[in-house]
Amino acid sequence: MLHDHSGATASEGTPALASPAPAPAPGKRMSASAVLWVTLAVFAQESVWNFYDAQVPEQLRHYVASAGVVGLIMGLDHSLGIFTQPSVGFLSDRLVRRRAGRWPIVLAGAVIAAVPFVLIPWAGSLPVLMVCVVGFALVANAFKGVTETLISDYVPAGSRSRAQGFIKAGVSLTIIVSSLISLLVVDRSLHLAFAIPPALMLIMLGLSWVFLGRRHEQTVLPEQPVDGQEDVPEFTSPWAVLKDAVRSPSSPTVLLMIGIFCFSGMWTALRSLNTPYGTEVLGLTRGEAGGLALPGAVAFLVCVLPLAYGSDRLGQLRAMRYGVGLFIIGLLVGFAVPTVPGTVVSTVLSAIGYASFAVNALVALWDLAPTQKVLGTYTALYTIASSAGMALGPAILGITVDLTSWRFMMLNAAAFAAVTFAVFTLLARRAPDRSPA
Repeated sequence: MLHDHSGATASEGTPALASPAPAPAPGKRMSASAVLWVTLAVFAQESVWNFYDAQVPEQLRHYVASAGVVGLIMGLDHSLGIFTQPSVGFLSDRLVRRRAGRWPIVLAGAVIAAVPFVLIPWAGSLPVLMVCVVGFALVANAFKGVTETLISDYVPAGSRSRAQGFIKAGVSLTIIVSSLISLLVVDRSLHLAFAIPPALMLIMLGLSWVFLGRRHEQTVLPEQPVDGQEDVPEFTSPWAVLKDAVRSPSSPTVLLMIGIFCFSGMWTALRSLNTPYGTEVLGLTRGEAGGLALPGAVAFLVCVLPLAYGSDRLGQLRAMRYGVGLFIIGLLVGFAVPTVPGTVVSTVLSAIGYASFAVNALVALWDLAPTQKVLGTYTALYTIASSAGMALGPAILGITVDLTSWRFMMLNAAAFAAVTFAVFTLLARRAPDRSPA
């Protein structure tokens, strides 16, 4: 049912704590219902973010002509997570064993973030538009990582990569939803289009809380030590956790964060500038260009679960490295064939490459945490790395477009992605995979 107390033993040979029934070994079972409701919660927030990335750049272009400036603005909102996520993630770690767990942070954040998002198309000037954009991004970034950490509360460590596969499959559906809103609603009513995603977010988060969050005390995994982590000291602040994580410049944690920074930056840059690329190079309307992400979303949805299960055998780091390689191939196809069919093929290949990264990156970072009590803060590490990439990636790619042209956007992105491939190659050599035998 909803209850899943798997993952209760420190190792396969250690007996579980006293309970009505023996707990299964870690990684052998996961609660399907918990995965379903956490997936719905992540789907809820990502439905807003995907539409935001697809349409806000075009909204900014009413007031800003430079692609570099548009990219900079789209990146700046993501940088807010760098400052808010460590404290909010650490607070959520303190709340996880209480009656409501992390849920109050998620629900309150969603309600507040919905207001400035709905007001974006009503903004009549650049300053008002910036207030709405920054207001939404400030709040939405604050609770985004907390929602992603929910899976660690209900799913044992050995099953989290597979659980992430289901979650990312749900996320791919948000890209489909965003694309359909762009295709069917944007050209008819921009105000209605911007009202639909936050409405979906509030409804779906509410359902997730009703069926999972309200029974948090009964469904959360029991708190038990992990082998080799019994003597880890209690962390008194988020900054102590961050200092411990990056204590060595050559540590796998630092390298993984650099890889996350690079890949997230280029992926976000492409998402942010894809609609203008479609209008400038392919001659599409704004709504049609916003729908270019749809084939990639379908490919992501089809491949993400096989990739999640395959990563257990291949190894998380190796799977991410191969994903970056496929991502680069997709970009080169898009540059070589600057047509709608060529761009569709490019989007599909790049999306499959990104899927391999998406299902493994956060779980790989959780595996490096010194104790399970700081997973929310380690999610903040992921957010710091990814948000920094999201902040700089669109601006960097946009500047290269200004220097060359929209026609060379795919080639420029492929050059930056090659740097990402080098980082993951180095990481795969220095840090052993923790995949099952």
